[in-house]
Amino acid sequence: MAAPGRGVTIADVAARAGVAASTVSYVLSGKRSISPDTARRVMEAVAELGYHPHAGARSLASRRSGVLAMMLPLRDGMHLPVLMQFASGAVTEARRQDQDVLLMTADEGPAGLARVAASAMVDGLILMDVEVRDPRVEALRRLGLPSVLIGFPADAEGLTCVDLDFTAAGQVCADYLVERGCRDIALLGASEAVYERRTGFAERVREGFLGRSGPGAAVWPCPDDPISVQRTVKELPAANPDLTGLAVHNEPAVGHVMHALADAGKRVGEDFHVVVIGPDEVAERVHPQLPSVLVPAETLAEIAVRHLMRKLDGLDVPAATLVEPQLTAR
Repeated sequence: MAAPGRGVTIADVAARAGVAASTVSYVLSGKRSISPDTARRVMEAVAELGYHPHAGARSLASRRSGVLAMMLPLRDGMHLPVLMQFASGAVTEARRQDQDVLLMTADEGPAGLARVAASAMVDGLILMDVEVRDPRVEALRRLGLPSVLIGFPADAEGLTCVDLDFTAAGQVCADYLVERGCRDIALLGASEAVYERRTGFAERVREGFLGRSGPGAAVWPCPDDPISVQRTVKELPAANPDLTGLAVHNEPAVGHVMHALADAGKRVGEDFHVVVIGPDEVAERVHPQLPSVLVPAETLAEIAVRHLMRKLDGLDVPAATLVEPQLTAR
């Protein structure tokens, strides 16, 4: 029994288990192979005595900080509620892995990556809002910081990438509209800034959508404020009078789109069809409810954390993980 008035130490655990203190350390750190019987006795002693390794000592022993960084894209064209779903998924899975999460913003760029790597504050990094020619990618390769990208750059050699298959998502939306007899279709995308910085997921949706559409298909970037959406929806039929189908890849614009279509006399679900790429709740809170392709933000973040932890443990992970899109018809 530990002496009254002091905390339980590794020596107390060793005495209870009948082993050397170094053996307890090896069992807890996993640095050496210990026989199952000895490891069991050590862990039983840990549980009986309520021993908790000191966080600083554990960090020094494992050469880990127990912290993962996640770079969130808090910039134009990004929908905050969806970003919070990514953050929630990462934090939840990290806690399951006994890790904490440090949130960074994407505008810190390569300099932010270098700062974090030099400080040894984090063990690894999850990078979001990946651009086709992302300047952060070369910084990651140069710094050697273990990382997982939620998204795919053009050159993904040597990287670990996770994402929804956005190309297939664009294809699924185009197929849905064509199958409903829409004569011409269009994609209402995010703001121009998202396309100007060549954000990977936006480009892949556009490529997939246009690849499955007829010659009359078009992609219209659009801010998500009501006035811009109203103006864009009015311009769409003027540019193409045969337009009867619209895919919306701009979550906060969905409600405004539905109001604008109603003002234009369009009967959604009857003579005009709309499909959404985004969270279920976005498609469900409008009338009529809309079919949608879910962006599984929390699932993607959880996969990214699990892959990163495997990398930190020296285990193999797939270079590319693409989640197949699922369309929910309502």
